[in-house]
Parts: sequence; C-alpha cells; structure tokens
Amino acid sequence: MKTQLRLALTGALASAMLAGCATSGSYYGQQYPQQQQYPQGQQQGMSQTTRGALIGAAVGTVAGLLSGSDATERRQRALVGAGVGGLAGGAIGNYQDRQERALREQMAGTGVDVVRQGDNITLNMPDSITFDFDSSTLKSQFYPVLDNLVATLREYDQTIIEVAGHTDSVGSDSYNQQLSVRRAESVGNYLMGRGVMRERFIITGAGESRPVASNDTEAGRAQNRRVEITLVPVRA
Repeated sequence: MKTQLRLALTGALASAMLAGCATSGSYYGQQYPQQQQYPQGQQQGMSQTTRGALIGAAVGTVAGLLSGSDATERRQRALVGAGVGGLAGGAIGNYQDRQERALREQMAGTGVDVVRQGDNITLNMPDSITFDFDSSTLKSQFYPVLDNLVATLREYDQTIIEVAGHTDSVGSDSYNQQLSVRRAESVGNYLMGRGVMRERFIITGAGESRPVASNDTEAGRAQNRRVEITLVPVRA
C-alpha cells in the first residue's frame, strides 16, 4: 500500500511539475529513485543492529544526486541552450576543486557539511539550522549562510544545482514526501530569489526513503531531517 501511494503521489507531482514548466517557465525536476523494499515481517523483525548496519553500508550512496541522469541531462541541455558553456577533461576536476575550497571556507562553523563525491559536491544542511520541526519556512538566522552560498554559486555558474529534501520516518509516507519537497522548494526559491540562475535548478524530495541514520532514536531522526544541495558540473 505504501509503495502504491508513493508511486501515485510521484506521478501526480511529476505531472504538476511538467504543467508548471509549460505555463510558468519553472525548471524544477521531480524524479524519485525506487526505494528498497523488504517483506513486511522481515522489516518489522529486523533488529536495530541490522538496520544500523544496512544504513551504514548505504551512507556512501545516500548523499548526492537523487534525480537521476535523465533529469540531469535535461537540465544540462537547458543550460547549454541558455548560453552556459560546459567543462571538459581535467578542467572539470580543477573547477570543482576550487569551488569545494570556497565552499568549505564559507560553510566552516555554520553546521553545514561539505561532501565531495567524484566531481559532485554535496552540502548537507540539517533541519536544526534550516527549519523548525514540521515546518518548511526557512529560519531567518540561516539567511546569512545561504547568502554566502549564493556568492559561490554565482561565481561558479557552470554547475547544475539539485536541491533535495529529506525527512525522518515520523508521520505518513505521503506527508513526509510533501514536506521534503516543500523544504527543498524553500531553499531553492531563496537562492533563485538572490539571483542564482533558475535554469540550473532541480528541486526534488525523497521523503523518508533515504535515511542516513536509524530512525529508532531522536539523534538518528535529527540526522535524517535535512536538505542536500548537490552541485554537478555541466559537461561539454
């Protein structure tokens, strides 16, 4: 039932997104990866130790791009059409090296983690500094952090920007999915409102489907409530 509800909601969100693109020029993308499923009895009977081991093994693939290669390729074509040049060969790594250094300097002491995976850079923004519990309204004290981020995003403009929301498992799947999208939209809209090019953005949400810690503890749930911004180089 949860899987059917998630698929139905995904289809509805994708249809709404496409309609928005046609009428308002929005460049939001909505694509959700298939969540790993376990038989109900196995999932309910799984020990905390086993769940923790599975989550730990998956952490390396959890952070980063969620929207998939098709959405990324569509965004790249939009950027090329808008006159943004692509990067090639060793220039990609050098470009991301410089951007990573700038981001680490700007995010130091803010609570935002900077993670490099290959040529992609992901910023992990926990909800403790971005949103109040069960809210999609950005905390005003987080504005200066995002303003600093804007400066780097505008300087290093040859990247696609995926903003992805994540929640813990408290509440229904459908509510958490909607909340994760609203939070991603809040962050994306703020950045676009400060002059970051709209065509660069993919806005998506994973709901509770991509935990980085166990949802059996408050500390784990706090880690799972987050927004991730992944910067992907535009390739020539």
